Amino acid sequence: MARDVACILDVNDDIISWSCRSVALSHKGQTYRPDFLIKGKQGAFLLDGVREEGPPDWAQRAAKTAGLSYEQVESRSLPRVRLKNAKDLLRYARYEAALSDRIRLLAALDECSSLTVAEALMVFRETKPMAGLASMVLHRFVSMDLDERLIGPETIVRRILD
Repeated sequence: MARDVACILDVNDDIISWSCRSVALSHKGQTYRPDFLIKGKQGAFLLDGVREEGPPDWAQRAAKTAGLSYEQVESRSLPRVRLKNAKDLLRYARYEAALSDRIRLLAALDECSSLTVAEALMVFRETKPMAGLASMVLHRFVSMDLDERLIGPETIVRRILD
């Protein structure tokens, strides 16, 4: 469950950073560590995957005292298509697109405003095409819709302009 949540966090543009079990909440000598501390564009919050035993009843109050909101997520509420796409992209997390490939794709997107995945893959010469494209998505150079359907040749790729 925690791995699946982490995969989704890694492809969420609203998440700046996250860490796993890095915050300890305390109450009357007891300590509890929520699954994630997430720093997002809207601020920081704690997130737990729902378990059978659940968090202690004081966890939400302790989080509020620490200045953090506390949320829980159930496995069945995770977006399945986004999760599969995130896992597919994260297989390439250790790759980095060569500078020439990155410039070529960004220039093509500047010219055309969008390309399909099939068209974008043709741009890569130095980097393995899917690895390069996935790297550019993960490093937020380009975006594609991860929610509607599984990534395929017709998926649209767009440049991210900050």
